[in-house]
Amino acid sequence: MSYSGAAPSFVTFPATAPAVSAPTRLRLPDLLHVTDRYADQVLCGRFDDVLPAGGAPTDDRWFTRLHADDELDVWLISWVPGHTTELHDHGGSLGALTVLSGALHEYRWDGERLHHRRLDAGDQAAFPLGWVHDVAIADAEPALETLSVHAYSPPLTAMSYYEVTQRNTLRRTRTELTDEPEGR
Repeated sequence: MSYSGAAPSFVTFPATAPAVSAPTRLRLPDLLHVTDRYADQVLCGRFDDVLPAGGAPTDDRWFTRLHADDELDVWLISWVPGHTTELHDHGGSLGALTVLSGALHEYRWDGERLHHRRLDAGDQAAFPLGWVHDVAIADAEPALETLSVHAYSPPLTAMSYYEVTQRNTLRRTRTELTDEPEGR
């Protein structure tokens, strides 16, 4: 296409961002509310029937789906020392979590470097599209079982995994189709 010399036309965008930032009607605050509500239900014993007898395994991560429909997946996840999720995204899904017990470390890529934050029992985190992070148990020898509730909308279908290069950029190492949370 050659330049005609005519004044270019510009597309005008709304002054405010749309409330929906993914192919879902749910927003990050909605997902935070969902994880908080399900965390309360887990703590009140509503899901005792899906918990492993004797508690979650201490040598490997464990998870179970608490809710599933076309719009939303909710998971209960246990965390153990020595197992991380690896740096990953959630494909086309928004996400959120609430820590029920214990504590987690989150390492999030900001486009230039990894940032760390500790999430203790009761803390929440939300993950917009494009959020790349790694999650791990915070304590090498936790006194309590470390559990968190996660919600994804739309439900997870794919996750990509990354590494930080020597030039301090992200390199995608693989993409996996999945209907399970946070990779194993």
